[in-house]
Amino acid sequence: MDVPAFIDLEASGLGGRSHPIEVGLVTANGQAYCSLLTPDPGWTHWDARAESVHGITQPILAAHGKPLPEVAANVNALLEGTTAYSDAWGNDYAWLCKLFDAAEVPMRFRVESLRKLLTDAEAGRWAEVKAQVAAELNFTRHRASNDARILQQTLARIRRGVGP
Repeated sequence: MDVPAFIDLEASGLGGRSHPIEVGLVTANGQAYCSLLTPDPGWTHWDARAESVHGITQPILAAHGKPLPEVAANVNALLEGTTAYSDAWGNDYAWLCKLFDAAEVPMRFRVESLRKLLTDAEAGRWAEVKAQVAAELNFTRHRASNDARILQQTLARIRRGVGP
């Protein structure tokens, strides 16, 4: 069953001053990519509540973050010419634009809302099937690529007519 690429981002918080700190994706052929980001010097917003959700600290970013142009180039290489889907399009698209703008790299793929892929009936089953998939995958760490994988497998399961 063909399923599209999915992308997910973790951020320093919510709102206009927030910025991306991790990007993760799964391509249509199942290849996963995940990277922490070295924040742009102008990105100073940090929300402790967001950190408590994603578990990524500022010292972790300083130690393991990758340069923005490198991450943007890697994401482009994996998604060029395709459409990736997000379950939080408004936030994820804004953070991707912030990443690619700071990296001074053009985005060579599209990002659309997951909702565009679902019928009303499928959307009604989404939360329950997603919870089932997440429980089965049982990822031990909250990572953007794990979230993207959960979204992709949830869509595949719904399209197969499996689940509640």
